[in-house]
Amino acid sequence: MRVMFVFSPRYYWPFVSAEDNYLVPQSLVYLAAVCREAGHEVSVYDCMPLKMGWRSLEQAMRDEDPDVLCVGENHALYAHEAMRVIDMAADVIPRAHRIVGGAHFTHLYDKYMREHAIDFVVCAEGEYTLRELIEELEQAKPDPSKVRDIVYRQGEGEDLELIRTPPRSLIEDLNKLPMPAYDLVPMDLYGTSNLLFSPGGTTIHHSRGCTASCSFCVWWTQMANRELHEDGTLEMRPRWRTKSVSKTIEEIEYLYYNFNKRCYVWVDESWNIDARWNDQFAEEIIRSGMDITWFAFMRSDCIIRDEKRGIMEKLVRAGLRHLCIGVERAEDERLQQFNKGFYNNDQLRETFRILDKYPQIFKQATFIVGTRYETRESMFRQADLARELNVDYPAFHPITPVPGTPLFDEAIQEGWLTLEDFTEFDWMTPLIGSDYMSRDEISRALYDINRRFVNPRWLLKGLLSREKYKRDMYKWWLKVAMGVSWEAIRQRINPVKEQSYTNLVKPEWYDQ
Repeated sequence: MRVMFVFSPRYYWPFVSAEDNYLVPQSLVYLAAVCREAGHEVSVYDCMPLKMGWRSLEQAMRDEDPDVLCVGENHALYAHEAMRVIDMAADVIPRAHRIVGGAHFTHLYDKYMREHAIDFVVCAEGEYTLRELIEELEQAKPDPSKVRDIVYRQGEGEDLELIRTPPRSLIEDLNKLPMPAYDLVPMDLYGTSNLLFSPGGTTIHHSRGCTASCSFCVWWTQMANRELHEDGTLEMRPRWRTKSVSKTIEEIEYLYYNFNKRCYVWVDESWNIDARWNDQFAEEIIRSGMDITWFAFMRSDCIIRDEKRGIMEKLVRAGLRHLCIGVERAEDERLQQFNKGFYNNDQLRETFRILDKYPQIFKQATFIVGTRYETRESMFRQADLARELNVDYPAFHPITPVPGTPLFDEAIQEGWLTLEDFTEFDWMTPLIGSDYMSRDEISRALYDINRRFVNPRWLLKGLLSREKYKRDMYKWWLKVAMGVSWEAIRQRINPVKEQSYTNLVKPEWYDQ
């Protein structure tokens, strides 16, 4: 069958633009590879690096005339644009089966299938599910009930019933997945920044899932063990899996030698879970002679463990230059409430003392602000902790109740949110107020925190670093700040107001 994958045109964050850096959507290249391995004719349209607007995408649909159109989206923020692709396909290529996947639609399939022309939703881990669904659609009389972990339509109008099939077991051996179809996407248009994830940035992952189940995080649920009970409830338990080191090195070599990629952005939820894997990986990269740098999301407690075993030093020699740790809060009791009690602030302090031993590493940390118990004073405690930890860049994110999390369920139940609009789910805009602050007050405090932390002294310290990667990151932040300010002025927004850096930017080619 002819299978067309689409990653829609979309507004972009003010921090990343077409002139700066797009990175490979891992879901596209993995799903495309599995479908191609099964013998299907596959095309992939990632509209952002291609600068393909809506009129061009419509023409591409007509030209491809696929049997199956696949659209995925993990981010609530872009769900409406994914649905625009689906509705366009219903008009332009009505005979094509329209399939949607990703974390957002896995959890809200009922809403979207009743409002849009979706034929199927592929839930959770998608590769084998999508392959089996397409195989079933090739039959003279397809029976979607045979395919696990999908939702499909039965009936129409008032008689419409949405059928969800039983959950599927996770892929036990990730090594059996084919090499991602990097050749089907415009690799020369990804990772083109001279500063951010430079030179030649690309995403990659060796593991899936997480060992934790933080209440604000949806990512672990997409790769969780899932069990459907007799009463219809779905139980999810965290699960972490990894490819072998040799399989991972094979993929890096493919990207290194075929596409000249030198900086690797690991999108694993928790990169450093397995100490033996980390150690072997570092040794193999050092032995290979490949000159690479890389970024990863890491667990604080695992960094302490690896330092004691002598692994951190090896990872730095193997190219580790940038990591991000979810610090989240300065109060241990709040970490407990987030179901993140597997470490505390004393442990975080020890972690960052370790990282200070490695000046090559750009230290990034995330903090969650704007929670229900937030005050202006408690928000500034997060900035104080960031200074104490000597973080190179702290990302202060307003709490965002993502569909599929206990936090989202609570927000809907309490009336803090509705299901009507997800366009502000950008991790920059406060979505809910606290017991003590309005959304506007949280937004102003957030702006003040960033202004106080990201100041000339902070910038000068980074720009004068002896480490090239670190200097480049600070140059990039300066470039971004200037770009955001200019864009605000262009839109006649005061650049010293908080809203100037929370507005998504419409690409010039968006409608073309």
